[in-house]
Amino acid sequence: MANDEKAPRPLGDLERLVMEQLWAAPGALTVREVHEQLSASRDLAYTTVMTVLDRLAKKKLTERERDGKAWRYRAAAPREDLAVELMRDALDRAGDRREALVRFVGQVSDEEAELLREALAQLEERAG
Repeated sequence: MANDEKAPRPLGDLERLVMEQLWAAPGALTVREVHEQLSASRDLAYTTVMTVLDRLAKKKLTERERDGKAWRYRAAAPREDLAVELMRDALDRAGDRREALVRFVGQVSDEEAELLREALAQLEERAG
C-alpha cells in the first residue's frame, strides 16, 4: 500500500453484511438487489443500503458501474485481500511488531499454526 493511501478500517456490522453479499454474488449487484437480500433477515431502509454502498465505494472497497439509472456494485478485491490489509495495518500500529506477532501466534489454533508453518515453508522454498 502506498504511503499516501489510507489504511482500511475494520468494517462495521452493516458494511460487513453488505460486503458478504457482494463477495458471494457471481456478478455486480444493484442497491435494490442487495437491499432485497438483506431485508430477508433485517429491517433495513433502501436508503440505508444505498448509503452503505456509497460509503464502501468511497473507501475503494467496492467498484461501481452505471446500469441505466442504477449503479451496480462489486467487491473491489477478495475478502482475503482486505484481511491482509487489516492485519498489516494492525501490525503497523502495534508499536512492537515482534511482540504483536508472538502474542498473535500464541493464540492461534493448532490448525492455524500448521497453516502458518506451511506458509513459512513456501516462502523459504521461493527464497532458497
